[in-house]
Amino acid sequence: MDVELVEGDITAQEVDAIVNAANSSLLGGGGVDGAIHRKGGPEILAATRALRAGHYGGGLPTGQAVATTAGRLSARWVVHTVGPVFDYAEDRSALLRACYQNSLRVADELGAASVAFPLISAGVYRWPVEDAVRQALTVLRTAQPAGVRTIRLVLFSAETAETARRVAAEF
Repeated sequence: MDVELVEGDITAQEVDAIVNAANSSLLGGGGVDGAIHRKGGPEILAATRALRAGHYGGGLPTGQAVATTAGRLSARWVVHTVGPVFDYAEDRSALLRACYQNSLRVADELGAASVAFPLISAGVYRWPVEDAVRQALTVLRTAQPAGVRTIRLVLFSAETAETARRVAAEF
């Protein structure tokens, strides 16, 4: 299985499933979440509202993952996951790794052959970029999904992409 590091816009990725670094409400927000909802259109919001009206009435727990339509995105599905907020006083790295593990499992169960991930929790949730890359690669390079053949870690800025390439080379 390939793990590609790509600088770019996750909403423009030509893959079967795009992973959304969502907030627990599943109803959109800023950063990756807002971009996916805006570009994907009202179909994604309708699907997440249906989830909130059902099993996820209290929101999606941190580390878990759930799929919806991708709406107007080129992908078939969006896999929503809620990353942990970074905290120097509490090690939440297992929750961050769970985001990748559970998202990959959901994508594999859907039949996705290709999946694009953002760098979960490295934006407004303040996870240090170097460690966020290490946590992501720890899972993505060792995962054994049955059907997923290509994984992209999509990095929004040149600086983040450069850091990710450096960490990956040391990994």
